[in-house]
Amino acid sequence: MKRIAVLTFIGLFVSFISFASFAQIDDPHPMDMTEAIENAKTSADHEELANYYEDAAKDMQLNAQEHKKKLEKYKIKSHIYGKPAQRLQAHCERLIHIYEQAAEENKNLADSHRKMAAESE
Repeated sequence: MKRIAVLTFIGLFVSFISFASFAQIDDPHPMDMTEAIENAKTSADHEELANYYEDAAKDMQLNAQEHKKKLEKYKIKSHIYGKPAQRLQAHCERLIHIYEQAAEENKNLADSHRKMAAESE
């Protein structure tokens, strides 16, 4: 019996690894941010960084909205999900908080670069 459990675990583990290797990993920073920040000297450079951070803030806000919708579904249909419903709701609530915080930070960075762009003129 233990052998079957071990073989099942190994099979599931190998399946998980193989599926994970096919997952696309999006580059959260399409440009080298360290280099872009260090080399930002002109108004246009800072404006480009501000636009990048504004776009990132919008993406984070969209992610937060998506998880708010999921959270509502988990709350409305908690009877379907049973015990895991509370974990799913807590998971969504944490992600909403994280995404909203990230959106706010990106907005602040965009504002900072806009100020630097104005000072560079």
